[in-house]
Amino acid sequence: MTFDYDLFVIGGGSGGVRAARIAASEGGARVALAEEYRMGGTCVIRGCVPKKLMVFAAGHGAAMDEARAYGWQLSVQGFDWRAFRARLDDELSRLEGIYTRNAENAGVEIHHQRATLIDPHTVALADGRQFTARHILIATGGTPFVPEAFEGQGVMTSNEVFLMEDLPRSILIIGGGFIACEFACVLQGLGVEVTQFYRGAQILRGFDDDLRHHVAAEMSAQGVALEVSTDLVSLERLPDGRFAAVDTGGGRREFDRVLFATGRTPNTQGLGLEEAGVVLSESGAVKVDDWSQTNIPSVFAVGDVTDRIQLTPVAIREGHAFADTVFGGKPTKADHALVASAVFTRPEAATVGLTEDEARELGRVKVFMTSFRAMQTAFAEGTSKAMFKLVVCAQSDRVLGCHIVAPGAAEMIQFAAIAVKMGATKADFDRTVAVHPTMAEEIVLMRNPAREH
Repeated sequence: MTFDYDLFVIGGGSGGVRAARIAASEGGARVALAEEYRMGGTCVIRGCVPKKLMVFAAGHGAAMDEARAYGWQLSVQGFDWRAFRARLDDELSRLEGIYTRNAENAGVEIHHQRATLIDPHTVALADGRQFTARHILIATGGTPFVPEAFEGQGVMTSNEVFLMEDLPRSILIIGGGFIACEFACVLQGLGVEVTQFYRGAQILRGFDDDLRHHVAAEMSAQGVALEVSTDLVSLERLPDGRFAAVDTGGGRREFDRVLFATGRTPNTQGLGLEEAGVVLSESGAVKVDDWSQTNIPSVFAVGDVTDRIQLTPVAIREGHAFADTVFGGKPTKADHALVASAVFTRPEAATVGLTEDEARELGRVKVFMTSFRAMQTAFAEGTSKAMFKLVVCAQSDRVLGCHIVAPGAAEMIQFAAIAVKMGATKADFDRTVAVHPTMAEEIVLMRNPAREH
C-alpha cells in the first residue's frame, strides 16, 4: 500500500516535535505534523517556560528586600504585570517560531489545525482533508482538570494564568501538586494575597515526607495561606465578578479569582482513538508498551497523553526513542527509572530516586539529613532554611534517593541525578571534596545518619 506519509504526528509539543524532526532528518521519513493551537505545546506555550519566567519575576521582590540588607539603597515602584506579560507574549511567540522553523527545516510538513484518527492509517484534518500514513504518533499531551461541579463558573486553570489582563488582589488556589504550589509561590511573590486549599493531609503527594513538610512550612512562612485537609464545597459568582467560596469547615470567603490546579488528564477526548480501536486506560490515557506502541501496530503515543511520567524531558526522550526505533534502525526504549524532577516553589524543591518510605519497603535504610539557614539568607537576617537529605541502602551503601529544598535546588539535583543514576554509594559522596562556601557542599558533608531503620 502507498501512503501519503511515513509518519503523521498529532500534536506539536515537545515529544511530538522531537519525534517528527528525528524521523525526518535522521530517518529520512516523509513526515507531517498537525497542531491545533500553537507549536511548542504545553511546555513552551502554557507550562514550563512561561511558568519559569514568572518564577524569575516573582523572585525579584524578595531579592530586592534582601539587597537592602546588603547595603543597596533601592526605591521600588511595584510590579507591572502588563509590562511583564507583553514581554512574555513576545518571548513565547519567538520560541513558537523556533519550534516551527526547526521542524520545517528538518523536512516536516506542518498543518496548523486539529487532526483526528479515522482508522489505523488515516487522519482527518479540521478542514476536511484526509491523509494516510504508515505510522501515526499521538502526542497530544494533557489538559487541566476542573471538577464538573465547578465547570462554567469562570474559574481559571494553569492555561489561563498567563493570559490574565491584570493581577488579582486575591486568589484561591485549589490543589496541592506541582502546579498549585508553584503558582501559589509565584503569585504571592508578585504581591497577590494567596489562599491554597488542599484536601489531603500534606501538599506534594508522592514526594518525600521531609521535603513535603519543609516546603509547606516555607510557603506558609512567606505568606501563602496554606490550608490542608480543606476542600472547596461551593462557589458563587458575585455581581462584581468576584467569587464567594465555602470550604469544608463551613467558612465563607471572597476572592478575586479562583484557580483550579487539581491535576491534568490525558488529552484524548474526541480524537477518534477508541473508534479506531486504540485501547485507553480508565483515565483516558493511551495504553502503550515499552516501545510506546499501542495495541494497534501502526499507532504509537508519547508524552503526557500516555500518563507515564508527566515531564517534558521524558516526552522528548520517548519521542526520540520512537523515531530511533521505527525510522533509525536503532531499537531504543525510553528509560523511566530514576528521573529527577523539580518543583519551582520558593525555595525550590528537587528530588531524584526513592523517598524514605519507598526505600524502607526494600530493606533497612540510613537517612542523612540537614537543615540550615544559608549564608546569604543568614546575613540578611532571613528565616528561610535549606534542607538536604540522602536515603541510603544500609546493606549496599548505595544512595537510593536525594531530596533538596533550597534556592537553586533544581540546578543541584541535575548533577546529583548523574551520581544516583550511576549507582554511587554514600562512600563516593563522602570522599568527594566539598566546594566551599556553597550550600551544595552539604550533600557531601553529612557524615552521621539522622536515623536508621
